Amino acid sequence: MAETAFEEKYMHGFGNEFETEALEGALPQGLNAPQKCAYKLYAEQLSGTAFTHPRATNQRTWLYRIRPSVVHEPFAKYNGCPNMTNDFGAESKTTENTPNQFRWSPWPLPKESEEVNFVQGLNTVSGAGSPATKTGLAIYVYACNKSMGNSAFYNSDGDFLIVPQEGKLTIKTEMGIIIANPREICVIQRGIKFSVDVDGPSRGYICESFGAHYRLPDLGVIGANGLANARDFEIPCAWYEDLDCDYPLYNKFCGEMFVAQMNHSPFDIVAWHGNYAPYKYDLDKFCCINSVTYDHPDPSIYCVLTAPSGEPGTAMIDFVIFPPRWVVIEKSFRPPYYHR
Repeated sequence: MAETAFEEKYMHGFGNEFETEALEGALPQGLNAPQKCAYKLYAEQLSGTAFTHPRATNQRTWLYRIRPSVVHEPFAKYNGCPNMTNDFGAESKTTENTPNQFRWSPWPLPKESEEVNFVQGLNTVSGAGSPATKTGLAIYVYACNKSMGNSAFYNSDGDFLIVPQEGKLTIKTEMGIIIANPREICVIQRGIKFSVDVDGPSRGYICESFGAHYRLPDLGVIGANGLANARDFEIPCAWYEDLDCDYPLYNKFCGEMFVAQMNHSPFDIVAWHGNYAPYKYDLDKFCCINSVTYDHPDPSIYCVLTAPSGEPGTAMIDFVIFPPRWVVIEKSFRPPYYHR
């Protein structure tokens, strides 16, 4: 099989059941794991939740690929990410706990004499909890100037919410290709392989959830519409490449980086169906809610995505934006109130 021509094309809807195929007839009908798949493909299930998770929130996808995912050499420690850590405990040797407030200047981009790809350019800013206990989060800045090319990465610890600030990202994922520009976000869930290509110096932010997957916040008395509408989330259509070559596979596991050697591209999924897939969202489509009388509403009304904690009504992560909008309140101080 050869690589399929890439056409930027997406399916729409948050958390929907999707099906897509790059070759006609590659997707089985009426069953998930036939004895013989079309085109001699291998059936593989990727679980985003436990098998017995409630049906309304169960996440999984069936993949039909040229080679099984297990075809790679053993993993070994990788030391090429010196500024990435998930060690946030009181006994941490790499981070410092402090009650002080901080602000950061823009993170420096790699020098012209350096070649830094997306994985090598991960820099931890802050975090809490631990990926080993599947609770907490980590915040990173990525700064890179080199495409990953024939190499791939997947995260065993959590979901990456990627926020490009400078430079377009072309993200090859197992389910298809996502183009993410500044003013857009992209979420790549735990266990999904991807590779990031850049056109030049690129920088942005990542918020990693060690626990729950990101979901849309409940709207409550707002009603059925508003904030980030489910129909505006974009999921890639199937795309694959059939390459036999050296293809290093990087993995973040329990806060440490590893690498395994492969002799082929992992982006060889010809068809897939399910509800566990990466997606992107254009922040310009966010529908703001605001006061038209007095006082600033609480910033929770600007929540795009949330990752809930174990306590009802309390999020582990709220991804909030403050886009351009009209502020027409009267008799109130224009900037938002102080809060602690």
